[in-house]
Amino acid sequence: METIAETLAEVGWVILPDFMPLAQVRELRAQAQAQWEAGQFHAAGIGRGQELNVNEAVRSDQVQWLEQAESGVLADYQAQIESLRGNLNRMLYLGLFEFEGHFAVYPPGAFYRRHLDNFRGTSARIITAILYLNEDWQDADCGQLRFYTDTTDGGDYVDIFPRAGQLVLFRSAKFWHEVLPARRERFSLTGWLRTRGDGI
Repeated sequence: METIAETLAEVGWVILPDFMPLAQVRELRAQAQAQWEAGQFHAAGIGRGQELNVNEAVRSDQVQWLEQAESGVLADYQAQIESLRGNLNRMLYLGLFEFEGHFAVYPPGAFYRRHLDNFRGTSARIITAILYLNEDWQDADCGQLRFYTDTTDGGDYVDIFPRAGQLVLFRSAKFWHEVLPARRERFSLTGWLRTRGDGI
């Protein structure tokens, strides 16, 4: 945990390749897949409140927002994130108050153009946390997170493939990123550690 906190403080982002065991990833993926096939996801929007709109020229993924789970693997993951929140507050004094998150699916060909993870005029999202749920993902499947490492909307980047059990953490307001089109369904549990205010 100290290494994670130090890296977020000094570099601003960190990749944890084996954050969740494969057996638990499979359970989460099965839950997300079942809800996706049952039609419980909806087209992801841009903005919030009265400014919320769906623009498939910018993003074409589908999401399902999550409530606090009482049991099962989702509850276990949320407990891990809660522990992360407490530790980051203790070590970095970030004032993190809560976690919000959703399952996301990118059907083949879906994408999300380059963006930051805060709504216009807000700054409540402090740390982005993306857990990937895709077993046996190959580079040829594409769908990588293109992550711009120089805190601008261009320049140097790394491509992060969405492999099962991998957690990506980064400062939400600092790093531009985009999701490139994939050749197969791409699932993640995407969320944010937030401060108080700037309601969802």
